[in-house]
Amino acid sequence: MSDRLTIGQLYPASSLHSSTLQRSSIPKQTVTGETTFESVLQQKLLKFSNHAAKRLEQRGIELGSRQLDQISSAVDKAAAKGSKESLILMKDLAFIVSVPNRTVVTAMDGNSIKDNVFTQIDSAIVIS
Repeated sequence: MSDRLTIGQLYPASSLHSSTLQRSSIPKQTVTGETTFESVLQQKLLKFSNHAAKRLEQRGIELGSRQLDQISSAVDKAAAKGSKESLILMKDLAFIVSVPNRTVVTAMDGNSIKDNVFTQIDSAIVIS
């Protein structure tokens, strides 16, 4: 028992490599070959990047469950058309979304949208 344990560490450092502790991006599969509920849920969830979360907070934007459902539905439509980076316009809000990752990259309010040029997008979706 000469291995040293530090606070917050479950296993001795010498017994595990860092690659062992990292999550695989491959969906988990059960013994029967079906994907797990967790992997299906992760594929359907809409995520927000740190940058987008900061912008939402700075600009005082609060999204309700209905708005989140609308954005998620717009991402589904963009994915069906093969989009990679999409601009989603919703009333006085705009979101840039990485479609394959289902991640909102940035968010803007009405004041930030005015006189703005949106670059590096391949599609736009208007939600009324």
